[in-house]
Amino acid sequence: MKDQSFLASEWDYCVVLDACRYDVFEDVYEDYLDGSLERRRSNGSSTPEWAYRTFTGDHDIAYFSGNPFINDLGISLSDLKWGASCDYEWTANEHISDVVDVWEHGWDDDLGTVPPDSLAESYRDHADLVADADRTVVHYMQPHAPYLARGTGQKLKQIQKGIRRQDEGDGGGVLSPVTDRVRPKVESALDGSKLAQKVGLWLELDPVDVVRNGTRETAMELYEENLRIAMESVADLVTELDGDVVVTADHGEAFGEQGVWEHHVETHIDPLIEVPWLEVR
Repeated sequence: MKDQSFLASEWDYCVVLDACRYDVFEDVYEDYLDGSLERRRSNGSSTPEWAYRTFTGDHDIAYFSGNPFINDLGISLSDLKWGASCDYEWTANEHISDVVDVWEHGWDDDLGTVPPDSLAESYRDHADLVADADRTVVHYMQPHAPYLARGTGQKLKQIQKGIRRQDEGDGGGVLSPVTDRVRPKVESALDGSKLAQKVGLWLELDPVDVVRNGTRETAMELYEENLRIAMESVADLVTELDGDVVVTADHGEAFGEQGVWEHHVETHIDPLIEVPWLEVR
């Protein structure tokens, strides 16, 4: 299996599907796109790790970001204390020439995420930016939870709130001094806990479905549905792109493999680092 080689590969437009594992993508992509598919190895098991290890130089890219971790606010990943605590001293706008914060202006409060159509709409609204850039990335939030069929999600809301408070210099809420002291102790106590990881996923699921079908089956069904919703938008957008187009992912998603649920920094198991690389025809 080849490394992803995200920036070293030839493409004019790259669609990034957040948390898209290879096997599920392989099962569904032909319903939406035609092309040559490879399994590639991502260099990160979460968005912060992938971004930190991928964008290391100066890159002339128009980056439409549905993911709050890749933003134009100049906040280091190490300062974002919610959802993916890490020590990466990396900010997107120090390495990427133009980052469009779709996660901010295209946010849907009812869904608790950035719906796919917001990415396509933002791309269309920034034609001049795209024309001036060497390459363009459109980073969809799906198939990452929250699952659109379920309505309001939880985790991304907290990440978004934390980033906004940090940008505004507000010392309260998620990034308050008290939280900064208490959270590391909680994380330490739960480190490696399979139950803690599973509880995080349960926030995005219907308890009735979990009891009836189990966590893995319930989550994977919604995950595939999320991917299909995103792929409908991607298929429409691709028809407007004049150049070489690739569809890939920053990392995958785990559903209990080796005791891991969802995705976490530096957790290099196959479901998290095996990602699709589709060269679209």
